[in-house]
Amino acid sequence: MFLLIGEDPFRARLRLAELVAALVSGSPTAPGDLAALPSPQLGNALGVTRHDARTEPAAAIAMSGRSQGLFDDPNERRVVVVDQAEAIADPSFIASFPPETALVLSTTERIQPRRRARSSPAKAAEKVDLVEAVTSAGGRVERVTRLLGEQVPGWITARARLAGATLEPTAVHELAAAVGPDTERIEQELRKLTTYARGAPITAADVRALVAGAIETEIFDLTRAVVRKDTRGAIGTLERLLGEGQAPQQILALLLWQFRVLLFASAMKSSADAERMAKAIRSSPGAIARWQGEARRISRADVTRAYEALYATDLAIKQGRTEPETAMMLCVLDLCGVAGADPRELIVGEPPRR
Repeated sequence: MFLLIGEDPFRARLRLAELVAALVSGSPTAPGDLAALPSPQLGNALGVTRHDARTEPAAAIAMSGRSQGLFDDPNERRVVVVDQAEAIADPSFIASFPPETALVLSTTERIQPRRRARSSPAKAAEKVDLVEAVTSAGGRVERVTRLLGEQVPGWITARARLAGATLEPTAVHELAAAVGPDTERIEQELRKLTTYARGAPITAADVRALVAGAIETEIFDLTRAVVRKDTRGAIGTLERLLGEGQAPQQILALLLWQFRVLLFASAMKSSADAERMAKAIRSSPGAIARWQGEARRISRADVTRAYEALYATDLAIKQGRTEPETAMMLCVLDLCGVAGADPRELIVGEPPRR
């Protein structure tokens, strides 16, 4: 009997498929290297019965443990899998579940122990402590946690190897920065990149071109270079983005967004401020918090001046006063504090002759 608590849904499904296969065959059930497991496909495996606790009563689950399937192999152990186990209202069947049938309860949510409420005992009774129910019946509880930040590159490399793809180190870094510890999305993006590459090594440029969020990471690096007055780094990042075909106005819009987050980060005093500000600009507290260190390098007057430069660059591009790439170059140089690169001068004076 097992209770599988998955904080990471995709990794939890990998472990569930591994566990069920081990129980059916009678092999050891200790968790292996999840990164080396193929995509989970339980399907309609013989000897395995699946239930959804949200729609099926406990009586139906208990019945599956006692009834022999028509096509079940008598030499294989029967396995009953209960998905969304947090929805079980009456766990009494767990203690009396037949020992010859393996019961696997799976949930992708945190299951909190039941707390006794003095004022509302009815509400307390609604919460079911599955951990206690399983351990009392002699079962085992496993938790599949989310990846830590430093574990993401290794996971990406292992999943790419399993998919038959090769990622350059810089591509691994780009994908990790764009997707984070979301293993479900890592799997999806790797399939897309593998199909696109057709056997060739996947480059950082491929990731930036195909993975949503990768360009935001580049813009973060561009903005950080600007704030630090790192002209060489900022121009290098801008040239790389333009060389990969990124539209100047898309870069401009994302730069403006980053400066907006930077403005809020400069006013942040506590984590409560981050929560409030994140709601105000539809961002995340983490996005604001990671700008706190950079916000100390820049004043609110600097942010205002940056807004003026970005607005002037946008007007210059829309009015056709210069090439978009030239306007962006001037804008970035101005943001870095280079004298004589003020993009506001592009929108002053007579309009260009056509």
